[in-house]
Amino acid sequence: MAFHKALKDLNLLDRFLFAEAMEDPVIMQMVLEIILGREIILKYPPQTEKEQRKSPLLRYIRLDVWAMDTEDTVYDTEVQKEDTRNLPKRSRLYQGLIDTKLLEPGEVDFNQMNDAYTIIITPFDIFGKGLYCYTFRMRCDEDTELALNDGATRIFLNTHGTDPAGISSELIELLTYIEHTTEEVSNACQSDRIKELQRRIAAIKSSEVIGVKYMQEWEEKVIEKRKAREEGLEEGRAEGRSEGAEYKIFSLIRKKMAKGCNPEEIADILEEDLSYVQEVYKFLESQMDRSEEASWDSWRENKTGEK
Repeated sequence: MAFHKALKDLNLLDRFLFAEAMEDPVIMQMVLEIILGREIILKYPPQTEKEQRKSPLLRYIRLDVWAMDTEDTVYDTEVQKEDTRNLPKRSRLYQGLIDTKLLEPGEVDFNQMNDAYTIIITPFDIFGKGLYCYTFRMRCDEDTELALNDGATRIFLNTHGTDPAGISSELIELLTYIEHTTEEVSNACQSDRIKELQRRIAAIKSSEVIGVKYMQEWEEKVIEKRKAREEGLEEGRAEGRSEGAEYKIFSLIRKKMAKGCNPEEIADILEEDLSYVQEVYKFLESQMDRSEEASWDSWRENKTGEK
């Protein structure tokens, strides 16, 4: 059985604690204010794991934390512990799915679309430049001073940054605290807001109700893994996996994708090699509107062709 972290040992990079913490409007507001460097007043309580789906027939994606401020700006904030090598394109998908929900049916004035921020926090440097913060907005290639002004902003935050240029010391402290969510780290911070974050998160970690919820979620995951093993996944792990076993794994990966799971979650649940799951996942991204059988046939044809 996989190692199970105690609730008190979780960091904000762990999705469970991140979701529980960001449901607190005060925490969400403080985190956004530190990241963006301006005052933010939330209009509604944050929503965690908000579902976005374009069609009942297509895959949905779960947004970690969704919030809106009093100026109707939308914020999608995500944490990602594993480098899946696809976060820039995944952020594009997040942005597109958010945009589809911003106008009422029949509305033709696209200027009514809300400004939207997609914020992804990682413990690795996606772009390899050593920055703590990478902010992207659309600009013209031919005239870089010409901004598109479409209201969309994507921000990638790197807890392992080395170049502090252009960002506040408070943001650097926040990123350190997100990766190491402890009283010792908060005490070493100069920011009063981070000390307040620690006070509130300590209350979450000591909550008996949240402790039970965390244990139940973990137990459900263990049961799901056990069921997967009982369905014959053990045979599929062998190097010479049979076509029947491989199809079973292919089918399960497809089902987990349809539920919004990412490759790391699927590999964890099925106890499969992450690189294999990523390969199938990437193939299936363009196949979700086809039947499972048709997708499988195409997969087998591709694999046969590679040989």
